[in-house]
Amino acid sequence: MDILRLMCDTYGMTTALDIRDQSLSDILDYQQLTGWLAGYAKPRDKIRALLADGSLIRIRKGLYVLGERYRRTLVSREILANLIYGPSYVSLDYALGIHGLIPERVLEVTSMTTGEKRRFMTRFGVFTYRPLSPHRYAPGVAWAGDGEARYLLATPEKALADKVWSDARFRPTRQSDFDSYLFADLRIEEGRLASLSGDRLTEIAGAYASRKVSLLAGYWARRFGRRHE
Repeated sequence: MDILRLMCDTYGMTTALDIRDQSLSDILDYQQLTGWLAGYAKPRDKIRALLADGSLIRIRKGLYVLGERYRRTLVSREILANLIYGPSYVSLDYALGIHGLIPERVLEVTSMTTGEKRRFMTRFGVFTYRPLSPHRYAPGVAWAGDGEARYLLATPEKALADKVWSDARFRPTRQSDFDSYLFADLRIEEGRLASLSGDRLTEIAGAYASRKVSLLAGYWARRFGRRHE
């Protein structure tokens, strides 16, 4: 036991080391913190002190990350995205990048939510959320990651459908309009587009009940469907 820990045990002080030892994750919420700091007359004052000395980093109201010196692993921005605002899942350009559908490295973590449009500037980057009606939300969303590091992520088909639906600049009137949009604008490789699941695209299009997404599903079926028969 080091001198700092001995002092904490002797004088009843709770440090970031104590908090880390009690938590399974380096990402913490206010309820967890106040529970661990229940011995303090004013837990909020202790949280402010931990924030002031860098032991904690505030992401948004009620959500915190342990300071760099106390973290056990790199902070997952995907997990943060799910926690910052929800219900939500990672999608759009960031998910297209994760799945290797677009060549660019996407810095802004983009998500879809049943809530309102939001944008958060944090120490770990920018997190944006686009609204989606509840009946369009679930189809094509899956868990990614392992164990405690799991998060909700759009499948490649869902991420592409979300992108097509939310891109106000793209207004297709026929299936052929997708040629330039997918290959020139988004720069998706034909082989990667062909690897998508037509059945999943059809399921997502049915849930969306959107002409744009239905055109996308029809375009994929016409161009690549025979390869999968």
